[in-house]
Amino acid sequence: MSAITFRRLALIAAAAGATLFNTWTAEACTRVLFTGANNTVITGRSMDWAEDNIPSIWAMPKGMARDGATGANTLRWTSKYGSVVVSMYDVATVDGINEKGLVANTLYLVESDYGKANGKATISIAAWAQYALDNYATVSEAVEALRREPFRIVAPVLPNGDPAQGHLALSDASGDSAIFEYINGKLVIHHGRQYNVMTNSPSFDQQLALNSYWKEIGGTAFLPGTIRSSDRFARASYLVDAVPKQTDKNVISAVPGQSFQFQAMASVLGVMRGVSVPLGISDPKLPNIASTLWRTTYDQGTPTLVFDSATSPTAFWVDLKDLNLGAGQPVRRINASGGRTYNGDVSKQFVVAPPFRFLSGSPKN
Repeated sequence: MSAITFRRLALIAAAAGATLFNTWTAEACTRVLFTGANNTVITGRSMDWAEDNIPSIWAMPKGMARDGATGANTLRWTSKYGSVVVSMYDVATVDGINEKGLVANTLYLVESDYGKANGKATISIAAWAQYALDNYATVSEAVEALRREPFRIVAPVLPNGDPAQGHLALSDASGDSAIFEYINGKLVIHHGRQYNVMTNSPSFDQQLALNSYWKEIGGTAFLPGTIRSSDRFARASYLVDAVPKQTDKNVISAVPGQSFQFQAMASVLGVMRGVSVPLGISDPKLPNIASTLWRTTYDQGTPTLVFDSATSPTAFWVDLKDLNLGAGQPVRRINASGGRTYNGDVSKQFVVAPPFRFLSGSPKN
């Protein structure tokens, strides 16, 4: 390694270290987007959290009357599309896919500043991902609508006492992608297929700058190995680009009737496991370091959700085509917390349940 490269490495490590110590959050997640042969599009995410955030999987029909849980001037809408979503604490949609193959992932971002309402309708951040899933079929459609800022986000305190601050990633069945952040009270949108990885701090533009350095170094030569956000970004970027884009018959024999999507789903799940944080790794002085509790992957062409628990050796899936998400159908739920285990296709194991209420809060005016 040359002296110049070493000095650059030291500088980048110092910047990443400063990010770590200036970040105060209990969530440190990773999201990746993979595209491959046969129009295969897979999105994966890991949920890193310092405590059990009580996940549930919900089947949400179209035609639901919604509100943003922010008081008199709250946003109101009716869901155009049915969806299957993952909630935390039964107060927030943090992950999900709708019947058109649009996927939404909310990750923590301590730099978030949503600004003042200034008379606009408001929505709890707990409903942000659900709003997108309810209303849009594609990323382009969402970008066009949301860049007009039809609402202001309110970020209440979470049940564990942490502030609810996050950014939103959307991807669709065509492989399009967009990242939505509020920085210094302004909405910033990064729209394009190239934005296929998202982690946490710093803001997305700085993550891209940090990652450009690691791309120059080359993943086969050296990759950052810590569980910090910027390091996970670099590793996830390298790994998801390395995943075979078509069936690799040197690794897996072709199975009659089995499509490339099977291999791709397994590969993306492998990437998510590769950037996960093992249980037991935490530091009370650095609460942004938290263990991975669960992972999701989405086949957006099917559409299918795979839920992979990090606290028990089980994974299960839901094929949206096996659910009736039509208007007038009941909300249904699978409780994925409390040591419950499931295997295989669980589409028939949902039970009717009242919909959860979004975490409420009051806007800043």
